[in-house]
Amino acid sequence: MFKKLQAKWNVNGRNLLLIIATFAIGGSICGFLGRKLLLLSGLEKNFGWFLLYIILITILWPFCVILVSFPLGQFAFFKKYIKKILKRVMLSRSFVAGINNNIRIAIFASGAGSNAQKIIEYFRKEPHIKIDLVVCNKPGAGVIKIAGDNNIECLMVNREFPLGSDLFIAALKKRRIDFIILAGFLIKIPSALIMAFPKKIINIHPALLPAYGGKGMYGMFVHEAVIANKENKSGISIHYVDELYDHGEIIFQATYDILPADTAETLAQTIHRLEHTHYPPVIEKIVKKQKTS
Repeated sequence: MFKKLQAKWNVNGRNLLLIIATFAIGGSICGFLGRKLLLLSGLEKNFGWFLLYIILITILWPFCVILVSFPLGQFAFFKKYIKKILKRVMLSRSFVAGINNNIRIAIFASGAGSNAQKIIEYFRKEPHIKIDLVVCNKPGAGVIKIAGDNNIECLMVNREFPLGSDLFIAALKKRRIDFIILAGFLIKIPSALIMAFPKKIINIHPALLPAYGGKGMYGMFVHEAVIANKENKSGISIHYVDELYDHGEIIFQATYDILPADTAETLAQTIHRLEHTHYPPVIEKIVKKQKTS
């Protein structure tokens, strides 16, 4: 046992004995002081007294051993030893806080990933919201590189690993994903996934719903339809996802007054700017509100 301690602490036999003596003497002083302080307090000896005694000696112990380490020449060892203990305690607290407080988000995207990039950038300095995963269905999509550049794991869905399967949902649950954010994801979300994440899946649509939504209404198809119909307004709609395309409860909308000179291409650029401006802060507001309610 003593040889193992010598090797672990990298000390000779003499210093090992002095370290053990410091532990013993420091612990005895700590126990004595703890009892004296509680006797002076006049508290009745009961469960609360013993609990307070344990707390007191836990607080006093580092000071007592450091005090004893000076005359025994072991101050350098105990300084490092107590630092190591404090570091472990702080790491444990951080780990527990991370489990309890962090909101984990998965971004689902199929294309270039400009919205995904803005969301990742927005939450980079947010201590309690983490972009934990990117899910993609299209090999070679730009969002895959964005995930890699930001050290975020990218999970590919396909026929062997389909969206909404028990295996896929289990993978999300294992990562403790709290919310799913759709950012240009071109696969209809299956009912199984919606049931697994009720009111936890959010989408952005490049038009003012309920108009110009539904199957086939995505990307340039939306803007071409808006311009062809000579609409005077367009915008973005952020909404919860349900079993129908672009149908869930609307969370937020931002509008844009279409100019006579606008084309589908210029409208697309303007709508992109609205998406980049509004989507990340709306996500933050929604996830924080749900997490604390």
